[in-house]
Amino acid sequence: MGSSVDKHLTPLSAAGVLISLGIIYGDIGTSPIYTFRFIIGHEPISEELVLGGLSCVFWTLTLITTIKYIYLALNADNKGEGGIFALYALVRRYKATWVIFPAIIGCATLISDGFITPAISVTSAIEGLRALDPTISQDTIIYIVIVILIILFLFQQFGSGVVGRAFGPIMLVWFCFIAVIGFSHLVHKPEVLKALNPYYAIHLLTLYPGGFWILGAVFLCTTGAEAMYSDLGHVGKGNIRAGWGFVKVALLLSYFGQGAWLLEHMGQRLDEQTIPFFQIIPEEFLIFGIILATMATIIASQALISGTFTLVNEAMKLKLWPATRVRYPSTVKGQIYIPAINWILLFGCILVVLIFREVKGMEGAYGLAITFDMLMTTSLLVFYFSVSRKSTYRAILLAIVFFAIEGAFLISNLSKFAHGGWFTFVMASIFFLMMFTLVRARRLRDRHTEFVDLKHYVGMIQDLQADTAVTKEATNLVYLAMADSKRYIDSNIIYSIFKKRPKRADVYWFLHVDTVDSPFTSKYLVDTIIPRKCFFIRIKLGFKTNHRVNLIFNKIIHEMADAGEIDLTSPYPSLHKYSMMADFKFVILHSWASSDSEITTLDRLVIQGYRLLKEYSLSTEELYGIEAANLEVEKVPIQVGPQARVKIKRERED
Repeated sequence: MGSSVDKHLTPLSAAGVLISLGIIYGDIGTSPIYTFRFIIGHEPISEELVLGGLSCVFWTLTLITTIKYIYLALNADNKGEGGIFALYALVRRYKATWVIFPAIIGCATLISDGFITPAISVTSAIEGLRALDPTISQDTIIYIVIVILIILFLFQQFGSGVVGRAFGPIMLVWFCFIAVIGFSHLVHKPEVLKALNPYYAIHLLTLYPGGFWILGAVFLCTTGAEAMYSDLGHVGKGNIRAGWGFVKVALLLSYFGQGAWLLEHMGQRLDEQTIPFFQIIPEEFLIFGIILATMATIIASQALISGTFTLVNEAMKLKLWPATRVRYPSTVKGQIYIPAINWILLFGCILVVLIFREVKGMEGAYGLAITFDMLMTTSLLVFYFSVSRKSTYRAILLAIVFFAIEGAFLISNLSKFAHGGWFTFVMASIFFLMMFTLVRARRLRDRHTEFVDLKHYVGMIQDLQADTAVTKEATNLVYLAMADSKRYIDSNIIYSIFKKRPKRADVYWFLHVDTVDSPFTSKYLVDTIIPRKCFFIRIKLGFKTNHRVNLIFNKIIHEMADAGEIDLTSPYPSLHKYSMMADFKFVILHSWASSDSEITTLDRLVIQGYRLLKEYSLSTEELYGIEAANLEVEKVPIQVGPQARVKIKRERED
């Protein structure tokens, strides 16, 4: 068992750390471009504002990023995998039904953040051109940003395997660059190091006029922290932790260098054109700095887009997202491309650029959604540590500290709602409603799907197989079953075989696909109901493996044929003599809420929403790769509420 786990754990190595710089730290690594600009805002530059802001940044990176994510969250891995769904898969085994809601809220807010991050990152880098030419118009900046975004999203379908190898070295140059530039200013004003004292943060938040609301801007310094946990499976916790040591030093040097520059301009106000990050870069290096910043923000956007594809793919496997077409553009491990999500993200990013136009406008939309996501991760982490480690005191301490800190961030970010926060809130709400509809509809279906004892029907199956008066449907008839054990079978399947129109076959197959909590599981169990005549197969697949059921089933039957359990040669004499393979027919049953059911208004809305989502999502056969040539799809009515009562009286003519 150990070996199957170990192969998915990435050991610590210099190459691993370099890769982590490219795919993990892009988002948090580009935060210095805009964070301090928003902390200062239009306030006059003062020592208490600069030192207080620096102190808040330092302790946010220490408490949220380092302690919560680098130390605690990376220890809550699922066979080496991380992220909100890996954590959900870890805790759902404890039978707490509420854990589904933090998972889908976290997913919805992360995807809505995907509309803002590429837009704000690339725009912040391109606005650096104003340091070279203050006369450049905002429209020109918008055109450049949109062109870069279109190229970035068009490129996704080809995969990022080739360019991906360059991500790490580019980000290494980026972190070294911001560290050196920051340090060169820090040495002129070493008194900014006083900000390491938490007193300055507390003073800013409690005594500075409106200081508490500055937390909304401070929060931007840690917005990429969730990526460290989400991308755990790509590089391993050892590489992430080693990389963070270097990244944190580089980030702090950049922030403290900007703080030193601001202290040299006490009493002044930042105008629209002044960005502290670009002001500390010497003029001869400015064009290099702008190009490097643009490349770093593109890499940050690429990492977020890839992360969104992975997140949606996991949600689909866990039946929390409508089935969508997934492609595999390269041989790089885990790299996927989801066309629908790609174009939705591109449309959303362009919309953000056109609505908010400038980085200062986007700042209001940024951060609010991620605060919700972090709170959801905290709630699942607290539950995980309380039930799995039996560490109640640790879980209580964790809850008090992080709910207090992130709660404060949430309250301060709520002030942004009218200034752009509404956009991500609307986007996240749409995704949440979609996932809630799927969860509620499936619970309705599962609650009202009946299962019957299969042993009561063994004799009937044998009699039907022997009854030549019934036209043969197929040599092998394969049903996708909801039942997950050989003892009970869906009553819908019995209804389809015997009642709707008798379906005679030489061999019946009942196939159940189970998405399990271990990310890379891929195995199957075969239960023989009637030797050589009827089988129940349970396929267990992890939420990160490819669910190519048609190929998997094909492999299973050939392995069974090799073991002598079945004969795969066609039974028809004309084909048998040529050793032609026997025919297979798949039957997929779709439950349909009966119109005779009396249900609540909410459930009726859920059913209508579910039908709408099914209309625009991939069918089961497309999702599992089942050929349409040997497939029959049947609709089976189920009662999802009490049967409607009708009154009718017979009249008799005299």
